[in-house]
Parts: sequence; C-alpha cells; structure tokens
Amino acid sequence: MTALLERADQAISVTAMVRGFSARLKEISSRATERLVIFKDNQPAAVIINVDAYQEMLDELEDLRIEVAARERLVGFDPAKAISHDDMRARYARKD
Repeated sequence: MTALLERADQAISVTAMVRGFSARLKEISSRATERLVIFKDNQPAAVIINVDAYQEMLDELEDLRIEVAARERLVGFDPAKAISHDDMRARYARKD
C-alpha cells in the first residue's frame, strides 16, 4: 500500500469519486493531484493518473526493458565473433 499512497489526500472512496468526478478529473488532468487511488469496500480498486504521467511511466518502463536486454547481451558478448560496422553495412546493404 505504501507504493500506492504517498499522502492521504490521494485516497478516495468510490462514492466520493462518483459525487465529485468532474472536479477530481480536473485535478488529475492539470496534475494538481499526481494520482488518485479509488477504494471500494476499504480496498484499493483502481488508480487514476494523468495521461502524460502514464505515458512517462510507460516510456520509463520501456527504457528499463531495453537496458535489461542490453545488459543480458553484454554478458554473452564475444569480441572474437564481432564484426565491424563497415562489414555489417556491406553485408546488409540494400541492393535496389
């Protein structure tokens, strides 16, 4: 739960969300509120975040995945099997 909530004002019940949806949506859209954790029956049910914040999160996740793949490839890198950039270009050059 600690990861979901940094402050108490980020928590909202389903009932309160329904009653004040427009105002809360404006808060999220303007990034006045970072995120809202919606609770149903005293359990977190959903998280609402700004679209830009969501895209930033996806971009960061993709960057981390690429970094992991690169690190895994470097572990098995064998310089003896490597070819030069020029050789690679010659091998895969378009022959249009």
